[in-house]
Amino acid sequence: MSPGKRKPDIAGPMFAEQADGSYVSSLRGLAVLREPLLNKGTAFSPQERADLGLEGLLPPVVETLDEQVSRSYAQCRAQPTDLLKNVFLEGLRDRNEVLYYRLLGDHLREMLPIVYDPTVAEAIRTYSHEYRRPRGVYLSVDDPDGIDRAFQNLQLGPDDVDLIVASDAEEILGIGDWGVGGGAGIAAGKLAVYTAAAGIDPGRVVPVALDVGTDNEALLNDPGYVGNRHARVRGKRYDDFIDAYVKTASRMFPGAMLHWEDFGPSNARRILERYTDRLSTFNDDMQGTGAIVLAAMLNAVRASATPMDEQRIVVFGAGTAGIGIADQLRDAMVRAGLDEESATRRIWPVDKQGLLIDGMKDLRDFQRPYARSRAEVRGWSKDAAGISLAEVVKRVKPTMLLGTSTVHGAFTEQIVRTMAAGVERPIIFPISNPTERIEAMPADLIRWSDGRALIATGIPVEPITYNGVTYVIAQANNAMLYPGLGLGVVVARARRVSPGMLQAAAEAVGGMVDISSPGASLLPQVDNLREVSASVAVAVADKAAEEHLARTDLRNTIQQVQDTMWQPTYRPVHANGNGHGR
Repeated sequence: MSPGKRKPDIAGPMFAEQADGSYVSSLRGLAVLREPLLNKGTAFSPQERADLGLEGLLPPVVETLDEQVSRSYAQCRAQPTDLLKNVFLEGLRDRNEVLYYRLLGDHLREMLPIVYDPTVAEAIRTYSHEYRRPRGVYLSVDDPDGIDRAFQNLQLGPDDVDLIVASDAEEILGIGDWGVGGGAGIAAGKLAVYTAAAGIDPGRVVPVALDVGTDNEALLNDPGYVGNRHARVRGKRYDDFIDAYVKTASRMFPGAMLHWEDFGPSNARRILERYTDRLSTFNDDMQGTGAIVLAAMLNAVRASATPMDEQRIVVFGAGTAGIGIADQLRDAMVRAGLDEESATRRIWPVDKQGLLIDGMKDLRDFQRPYARSRAEVRGWSKDAAGISLAEVVKRVKPTMLLGTSTVHGAFTEQIVRTMAAGVERPIIFPISNPTERIEAMPADLIRWSDGRALIATGIPVEPITYNGVTYVIAQANNAMLYPGLGLGVVVARARRVSPGMLQAAAEAVGGMVDISSPGASLLPQVDNLREVSASVAVAVADKAAEEHLARTDLRNTIQQVQDTMWQPTYRPVHANGNGHGR
């Protein structure tokens, strides 16, 4: 059985997948309807209804999946707000996963912002008060001995899990610390995108909420909060808890990739660096964001005709995401011929304290390599916050301006015009989201640069017409990259996620668009996400094999990727001889 396909005992003793893809179930009656991976609702055939004890428990009509999708889509569209649409879709997911993923797949561009960013942030805020059904594993720092027991309770074998997404919810989508609800919500949301975009089998994934407490006073004082009621645990106790999780998960599911999501800056990079050479692990906020920006950057470099090793890059927002992107841009410059020190010197990081300079007391470890020397900036103007973004742009004359600051309007007309005066095709990527946090709107950037700017954003933007040219704005959406990366890791059973695999993913995404026409997008559109993910998976799996990281034989990678992708289609369900009801 190829990687990604559900093993016979994946669902425990109640139902099992057969070699022909059908299910044999010992569940009967209402118990069948309560199992979301088995339930077809009104699509059960008359024979299935008779065999499974469903006669009289469903309306008499037998519908197709297409008919169910049509009704569910209308029901979703009828919800008055995006949050209520999210609630509707999560309820559907709890009842019928095939129908849920088919609906997402048929309307992915419309549904993606509802099941994930930005609407999932609203859902996370109300998690405790809207709590309906647990999904995945909840691990508590107050019960580290319970980690093993929690995973055992899933009743899954060592070859039954391909992907585990875990979050401690310290930095959720720009809204901050949201405790156990943030961890559970973001992990489940991320996995929904993995399945909808890349066909990662939903029966072979596990969302994990790492509850280490919260520093959110509103949650701690909320009588309805369902998480640990104490401040965030830090230091050695935190590290020991993370280590216990990693050791247990990697021992019980040795083939699974461990995905880290929305960890705070003090932990995200440290955790990734601790485990990246030891097992298959990936941080989307750092590596995924960096790779999708690199994909857009590679196309922008081609359009601008300024070689990669001659780029001058200003990064506004030098946190986990910003420096994660800087790392991948630096590595790309090294591959273009620069040594690492020279490549590092071509990146200028600006944060809340202004341009980062050697000797600043509050520099984080990952920021220090990019900090500029005091001698270099002698004579530069300073304000109360240090050397400003405007001053850096004036002095550096950057070819690229990257925004990960979440400071709305930070890229002012003066800054953009100053930059555009010094370079023919300014590359400007304000990728902070949501809209109220973006550094500048694309329409303004086009106008201020007289239509010369090469733009990618973190939010979806409709095409913009300026001086007779229609500009299709690239969305640097991580969903364009991480699902395919994960699928490639699953197909190759990769021992780890290497820089070369990330580069291969970025090049695969960037290679799917034609940038030769005026106003062309630097990245593919979300409508083609499934196709993009398959191409990324092939590139990643092949790179894993090339780097001797694959643990399986890749004889026909394209076909193996297609065979691994789970499809949201109903399968025949047969009854076995031992029925279990209610």
